[in-house]
Amino acid sequence: MGFVKGLRCRECGREYKTEPKYVCEFCFGPLEVSYDYDGIKKSLTKEKIASRPPDMFRYRELLPIDGDITIGLPVGYTPLVRAKNLGKAWGMDKLYLKNDAVNHPTLSFKDRVVATAVMKAKEFGFDTIGCASTGNLANSVSALSAHAGLKAIVLVPSDLESGKIIGTQIYNPTLIKVFGSYDDVNRLCTEIAGRHKIAFVNITLRPWYGDGSKTYGYEIVEQLGWRTPDQIVVPIAGSSLITKIYKAFGEFEKLGFIDKITTSVFGAQATGCSPVTTAVKEGKKNFKPQKPHTIAKSIAIGNPADGYYGIKVINESGGWGEDVSDDEVVKGMKILAEHEGIFTETAGGVVISVAKKLLDQGRLKKDKLTVLCITGNGFKTQEALGGTMGELPVIHPRLDEFEKVYK
Repeated sequence: MGFVKGLRCRECGREYKTEPKYVCEFCFGPLEVSYDYDGIKKSLTKEKIASRPPDMFRYRELLPIDGDITIGLPVGYTPLVRAKNLGKAWGMDKLYLKNDAVNHPTLSFKDRVVATAVMKAKEFGFDTIGCASTGNLANSVSALSAHAGLKAIVLVPSDLESGKIIGTQIYNPTLIKVFGSYDDVNRLCTEIAGRHKIAFVNITLRPWYGDGSKTYGYEIVEQLGWRTPDQIVVPIAGSSLITKIYKAFGEFEKLGFIDKITTSVFGAQATGCSPVTTAVKEGKKNFKPQKPHTIAKSIAIGNPADGYYGIKVINESGGWGEDVSDDEVVKGMKILAEHEGIFTETAGGVVISVAKKLLDQGRLKKDKLTVLCITGNGFKTQEALGGTMGELPVIHPRLDEFEKVYK
């Protein structure tokens, strides 16, 4: 059995039993999972974690699962890479990349949240799982539902990148394109969830699903030798990841695994969809929704569900928010590939270029231990690079022609 006590409203504190519910019936605040931390502290140690297989379930006591682990795939425990070349170029000798571009099975951090949601959906008796998605979540829901023997229904914006469409279709879900932005798709899914018994991971199961992201933060701490970074740059879509990473750090502090958190959290968005970072820069506690217009489609959420809490984490941690143009997004993708051999999607390009901008502003400190969050694989968003790579030489199979090009 797990250590879940139930659900609790983030705003009014009202408590609910363990059920597929995501909003408070009294104040309409978002619900989050409540844990028995005293029980976890008695049961879980750093040594026990280290003795387990290298996947996200090594932290099972801190996940919202009451039954057995039923995902047989090794999700999580992705590399924390020392970015020596990029660090040298930027004058940073303690620069790291948390690389979920190689997360199993669908090459994004979304596999963490979906693995959690799929297990919870089965606990609640659902036979169909669904999502509204900008791409990565669609891939993950389709793959992991197939693995779990569940039916899947996936709704995506009609202009989604073809790589993410194919990466979803291959698992044979019910896949539907919807005219409009992610926010339009999400509104439709909310209506569907009210009428049909479908476990929409980012609606029906949102509190349970979201806590899967905590494992990204747990791994960073463990891989750094049981300490938090001084600075971390996180891409922002719905703002769930940025809040869950910080929650993970707080839970490890509460359990006595680390000393007091001193991490400054920085949020990264594309200028064409930057409600959270715009609010931070304007000194506002909440955001104004935006209509997305950016190549960084995987984080193009104009009305982020956890945007208020993302702003709160950034401000309370002493961080900042910044955004970059589409040209800078592409530049960031190329810089990471050329310096570190990592092909990231557009969201990773956002993180790299935002980090450089923050460094130039003096907000990121060169001498601090810094982690940049890479959350998806570049093979999914190759369209973003179209027309930017230049023409390739074409020669006849003759040595003299090769030497002309080689010189």
